Amino acid sequence: MEPKETLAMVQGQAEIWQHMFGFVDSMALKCAVELRIADIIHSHGGPITLLQVASGIDSSSPDIPYLARIMRSLVRKNIFTEHLPPDGGETLYELTQTSRWLLHDAEQSLVPMVLMENHLWQLAPWHCLGQCVKEGGIAFKKAHGCEMWDFASKNPEFNKIFNDAMACTAKIVMGVVLAEYKDGFGCVGSLVDVGGGTGGMIAEIVKAHPHIKGINFDLPHVVATAPVRQGVSHVGGDMFEAIPNADAIFMKWVLHDWSDDHCIKILKNCRKAIQQKSGKVIIVDIILENDSNGLFDETRMAFDLLMMAHTTGGKERTELEWKKLLEEAGFGRYKIIKIPTIPSIIEAYPE
Repeated sequence: MEPKETLAMVQGQAEIWQHMFGFVDSMALKCAVELRIADIIHSHGGPITLLQVASGIDSSSPDIPYLARIMRSLVRKNIFTEHLPPDGGETLYELTQTSRWLLHDAEQSLVPMVLMENHLWQLAPWHCLGQCVKEGGIAFKKAHGCEMWDFASKNPEFNKIFNDAMACTAKIVMGVVLAEYKDGFGCVGSLVDVGGGTGGMIAEIVKAHPHIKGINFDLPHVVATAPVRQGVSHVGGDMFEAIPNADAIFMKWVLHDWSDDHCIKILKNCRKAIQQKSGKVIIVDIILENDSNGLFDETRMAFDLLMMAHTTGGKERTELEWKKLLEEAGFGRYKIIKIPTIPSIIEAYPE
């Protein structure tokens, strides 16, 4: 075998080993979140030693060697940094811009999302993907005996974990949407947030645009846990049956949860709920670009398989797939607005 072929074989083998143990990074990340390592370092206001990290962990006898190995892995992945002080003392650990997203009480934090996506309930369906390819069906249902939305309605603990994760991502994405799309809300008098969870997103929109009458629309068991929010009314219902009337409809990361047929049904109900001439649907969702290598493109591709694992026929879509979906639902015109986060904004207008 030629040297180049040998090198390529070794590189290929190395890549398979790396992919095989891809779960290690997410488990180490989950461990850091559960132990509140970022919070412990942050509370000291600067770099700290391993023993200082250990002393902040909620345990009477933390295992220091285990902690050291976890920190070594997290440092290698640039979650934390380590350095030796000039005086030759103990290694000091410090936060990075990455680990600041792991602070529990930060204004913007990915902690709830890390905990949800790495929970045993959410990991189990991933083991059913091969079975789904062979015989079809829904991975979550194969793992748990029911679909995710039914599971949430029957399981208050899962419902809270899920809602907390959706709320944290909503806050992050909405910060970008409000900054990049501020003119898009200017002429909207009333706005329905379809699948708005506990109302965090619509509350942020109304806060930034007080002239808007906000309606948070979601399943009854979801809005039942929603707090009172100024300028927002909570309405329970089913988006497959009917959607409250408004000048515009807002949907963030809703349509990617559903199959094309389900999406067309939702979009047709949106079309019925808005004015024919002046209404619009504002969709915040991922647009896949197969050959792109942007900052979030790997995550966007991962989200497509995430939809396969957790939803009822959900998927991420290319622009061509979005165009076809909108046309079939009666939206002849659309405009894409790219923003610096995972999803984009799609404005859809009825024919």
